[in-house]
Formats: sequence, C-alpha cells, structure tokens
Amino acid sequence: MRHYLLASDFDQTLSFNDSGIVLSELLGVPGFEERTAGLARIHLVQQGAELAYLLLHDPEFRRVRKEHLHEVGKRIRLKQNIGALTPLLQGLPGHRFAFYVISAAPEEVIQSALEGIVPPEHIFGTRFWYHPDTGEIQSIVRVPAGYGKVAVLEELRSRLAVSHDHVIYVGDGSSDVHVMLHVNRLDGLTIAASENRYLTPIARRTILSDDVPSVLVPILEEIVGMDATRIRAYFEAHGFSLQEWEKTRTDSISIRGTSQASAVA
Repeated sequence: MRHYLLASDFDQTLSFNDSGIVLSELLGVPGFEERTAGLARIHLVQQGAELAYLLLHDPEFRRVRKEHLHEVGKRIRLKQNIGALTPLLQGLPGHRFAFYVISAAPEEVIQSALEGIVPPEHIFGTRFWYHPDTGEIQSIVRVPAGYGKVAVLEELRSRLAVSHDHVIYVGDGSSDVHVMLHVNRLDGLTIAASENRYLTPIARRTILSDDVPSVLVPILEEIVGMDATRIRAYFEAHGFSLQEWEKTRTDSISIRGTSQASAVA
C-alpha cells in the first residue's frame, strides 16, 4: 500500500466564493476587496491572511463572533461533486490518500461549509482565540497563509509518516506559491485550480473545472499511471462521465517595441 498526503486550499479551490466577501455581505460592510487590496499593496500581512487581520484590527469586523463564521460557511457555494472526492480516492487499489484542507480562511467557516464531507480534524484554517465572556476575537492562534501553509503541511507529513515525494497540493492563488515551491522542490505533485499568473508557471499541472473530482485526473496520470482510456473508465465505474477533457498548453506573450524596432519600422 502506497500512502499519500493530498492537501487542498479552500476558497476558490473547493468553493466558488471567497469567505471574506461572503462575511462582508453578511455584516453589510462594504469595500472588502478594496481593504484587502490595500493590505496586499503594503505587504503588511502574508497574502491570504488579509481577512484574519481585518477580523482582529478593523473596527467594522471586530463585531464578528463564531456564529457569524458558521453562518458564512453555510452560505458558501461549494464546487460540484465535492462529496465524491473521497470515495473516488478510496477506490484506487494499492494507494491510500489522506485528504486534508489547509487554508487561511477561518477554521469555523471551512468546518461549517464542509460539514459531513471532511472531518473537522482534517481541516486546518485560521484559528482564533475568543474572549470567554464576550465571544470577541482576542488574538490569532495560527494563520495557514504563505509560509504558514508549508509549516502545517510539514507537520501533517511528519505525523502521517509520508515521504516528500508522496505529497500532493492543490491551490488557486498567490498565497499558495510558497507551499507549491516547497512541494515541487521535494518532488511532490502540485496542481493549480486556476489560471493565476503567479501560480500556473509553478504548478506541475493546471486543472480548470467546476467539479472537485477533476483534480484526480493528474493524480491518476502522474501517480497511478493510468492513460486517458483507463481514467475515463474509472470515472464511469463510479458514476461519472468526463464529457469534456481538453489538454492545452498556452504561452502568454507580450511584446513591446524598442527604439531599434521603431527605427526598422
């Protein structure tokens, strides 16, 4: 039996919504994207940790309590067929995958959104310490953003006794750059779930789909060694059909004229 650690981001990777945007809509607080963009410009916090900073320091977000975060989780729209991921992973003979979620989104949000799908002990999000009497957020215990994701991943890898080359990470944004570089350096598999310009050049594979089980395609190819025919048959055996599967390689090029080019023209 070959053991693997499969870790995934949450916002925009397993879901369509960003936790911070849903929370700001719930509270009726405008300008969330402008606030996070401002924090990103001055590099005050690691990318992905902007919401955690606002919850601790922004006066309009200070009124957030646990119940607000649980409600946000219920309102987040998950990507399709997320519940099928674990059964599909478990159906692979000779391979055992431990699936974990590592995200800078508040832990309560992720646990609420994935209730009944992913065990709470397999979810590592931003963890807060709350005042025992008022319920107000008093401090941040941990933020899995930037290098923080690397720390959590290594903690899990060590606990599960998984070798470096048996680690798989799925992410969608700039906050996943550190962890993907780390996994790549140690011969693991990295999968981008978006066309983020900082991430796709780093990730070994990029999968664009609204269905979570799509991330299995590179796993079945790279790790299990299946070809396209066997992959289609495997999905069909579990009640799914790969209707559209287009392999593409895209070069993004921008050309600017120089003084010499102007002279030639």
